[in-house]
Amino acid sequence: MNRTTDITAAQAKEAHLRTLFLSGLDGNGAAYRQFLAELGAHLRGFLRRRLHDGASDAEDLVQEILLAVHNARHTYRTQEPLTAWIHAIARYKLTDYFRARARHDALNDPLDDAFELLAAPDLEPAQAKRDLGKLLEQLPDRQRLPIVHVKLEGLSVTETAKLTGLSESAVKIGVHRGLKALAAKIRGTR
Repeated sequence: MNRTTDITAAQAKEAHLRTLFLSGLDGNGAAYRQFLAELGAHLRGFLRRRLHDGASDAEDLVQEILLAVHNARHTYRTQEPLTAWIHAIARYKLTDYFRARARHDALNDPLDDAFELLAAPDLEPAQAKRDLGKLLEQLPDRQRLPIVHVKLEGLSVTETAKLTGLSESAVKIGVHRGLKALAAKIRGTR
């Protein structure tokens, strides 16, 4: 099929659906049921191309879209193309579906990821603690103790001064000089 044939077929389908829909709005129940059945078939194809993993989700969405079209039928303006109006409703419902799915997926970790986490324990925090301990051992007590108590244990300068017997100024200076010395050791300049 070429592009011209596709456009002609789409225009014919638009005219056919529009005739059924308008006839249904005028009270022809059989035409309206036929319109919904044919629209449902088109929507299934539309959704199948956009949903990769859920045939049951596609069917639920088709029903939601058909219901939305039915509930909004009084808003259709007859001078506008019917398929554009329906497409807007379908896109809105599909967007709602993706939003809900994203929220659901964000709250639930897939089981594959959970098993992967259990299979490979993260040793990095323990290794970092060990490395930090080795670095701190190289510092004199007047620098090491203030860093351990203030920075690692979260004690205040006053509490650390009372605990170590140093003055508050000595604790502050010890933290500053100790961190500077650690940075130099990490860079390899000391």
